[in-house]
This record gives sequence, structure tokens and C-alpha cells, in this order.
Amino acid sequence: MKTVWVTALAKDEARVQQVMGQLKTYGLSPNGHFWIDNLEKMAWMGARDEMKNSKAALWLVLASEQELVKPSVRYGLSLMALSIYAANGTGFPVVLLSGGKETVAPTTLPTPLRGATVLLDATPAWQAKLVAQVNKPQAQVNQDCRLDVYGDPNLGQWFEVGPSQGAWTGALFGVAGAEITFHAVGAKGKLPERTVLEYEQKGFEMVLGDRTFTAWAVKNVVDASQSYFIRVKGQPESILFSQYAEGQEADVFALQLQ
Repeated sequence: MKTVWVTALAKDEARVQQVMGQLKTYGLSPNGHFWIDNLEKMAWMGARDEMKNSKAALWLVLASEQELVKPSVRYGLSLMALSIYAANGTGFPVVLLSGGKETVAPTTLPTPLRGATVLLDATPAWQAKLVAQVNKPQAQVNQDCRLDVYGDPNLGQWFEVGPSQGAWTGALFGVAGAEITFHAVGAKGKLPERTVLEYEQKGFEMVLGDRTFTAWAVKNVVDASQSYFIRVKGQPESILFSQYAEGQEADVFALQLQ
């Protein structure tokens, strides 16, 4: 029996019980939590860990358009989504289920949630649509880069980036609406205990579209087994990152997180 992880933004126990009962009727095993909007204590990390332990095959978010307006909620959901994709692949199914009369427009969502399937409680046979999603082979999307995020009240909030294959001749990371406080290079998958940085740069500005980003960079060669780690204070509205190849063109990856 496939597990569906249910995140309820509103503490509406009656609706949650109704949704979980319907999922069980369709042969799915629901588990989940009520969302805690506490970025300072990295509450989203606890939910992410519980979801990982449940071996969930789909993430179902019970959310209305009104509940998705708050920047801190949008940001927390974005971080959880990035972490889920890093662990399971970008094809991992995410569904937003709204109890309202109108679906949430995907274009209004932060970048990590724009690929989600958006349904209404009134959508005919929405439960069957979830069954189909958890049972179809996950799409394998080839990515040129890796992105993950970690949160710990003691260690702070960290982003991890690097190439999926090959090597970068340096790495760059920028934030809009927040502050970078530290950076490091080390083996991928865990924060390094020590680091050696080559030709580091701090606090230079980059403009992309109508946003100005404050960026840090290093010239360390970062291959597929290594990552560039960046500690960020605050909740950036957007982030960007890329290979740092001074004097050469490089693809820049930008995400809106709020």
C-alpha cells in the first residue's frame, strides 16, 4: 500500500480526517501533519524527516489560495519541496488540494511548487488521480545541477549546490532579500567540518531581471562528488547559483522562494 504524506496548512481536523478517509477508501495509506509556521526553529525540517521515514510516494498539501499568501508559509513549503526533490528526484509527485471553489494558479506559486498538480475537493475523482500518480513510473529528469537545503536551529540554514556531472571551475551563489554569512566547499551530502577556499569573493551584486542579488563565490573546482555550501540568514525572496567561470558565459539557475 503506497503512503501519501498529507500536509495541512490550516488546523481543520474535520477536513483532514475526511481526506484521509477518502485516501484509505482508494487503497492509499495516509500519514501527515499540521503545518507549523516557524522558520526560526526550522519546523519544516521535522516534517521533512517524518515524511522521509514514512517512505511516502506522494506529497499532498491541503491549501487554499488564501493560505498560500503568507511569505513565511510559501518559503517554508519551498524549502521542504527542494529537500524532497533532492532526496527523491525532481519527478517526485506533489499535489495541492484546495477546498475552495477555484484552483490555485501555478504561476502564482514559488518556483519549487510550480510543477505541482493543483486539484479541488470538487474535482471529479481526485482520489483516483492520486492513485494514478503514485503508481506511474517517476519521470527521470536530467538536471545539470544539484540543489539541496538544510535547516538546524544551531547550525543555521544552508544551501548546497553543485554539478550533476562533470565539474565546475568555481561556484557562485546569490540571494535577494537575505544575507549570506558563510560558505564552504566539501564532499556532497553533508556539511563539511573544515574547508579550503580558493580566491573567495564576498558581497558583490548581480542583477537578474528586476531583482538585485548579493552573491558570494569561490574558484574551487567543484565536481559531481563535491558541493558548494552557503549559509544564509533570513528568508530570501529568490536565490541564484551557477558555475563561476570568470570571463566566460555560464548558465545561471534562479528560483523564487516566496
